Amino acid sequence: MATLKQAFVRLRAKALTYPGTREDLPWGESAIKVKGKTFVFMRVDNESMGLSVKLPQSREFALEYPFTRPTPYGLGKSGWVTAQFTTKDKPPLDILEAWIHESFFAIAPKKLSATLVAKKAAGARTGG
Repeated sequence: MATLKQAFVRLRAKALTYPGTREDLPWGESAIKVKGKTFVFMRVDNESMGLSVKLPQSREFALEYPFTRPTPYGLGKSGWVTAQFTTKDKPPLDILEAWIHESFFAIAPKKLSATLVAKKAAGARTGG
């Protein structure tokens, strides 16, 4: 079982694989941004890990999990969901990675996300 810090490292690395991304560190959190707009907030310490993402398509489904809640500070009203884990939990990394993916496409400029979709489609046609 991965520790929370290992889970954080994996999810952070996943978020930074998208084009045009960079990391800022406000308020002791990792804010992963695309073209200056945050698409995932993350933090980890010895006791817990949390992340917040914008989920325009899967928000209602995501909120059915016991480890999620609408993101505070009014962001929940805009489709943001926060997931919280303690050392007793095993974060579902595949689901969290899918949420990071959805959040990237919700926040990224449409021109940038369209080129990513086109590249993926071209790779599928060529077997890459």
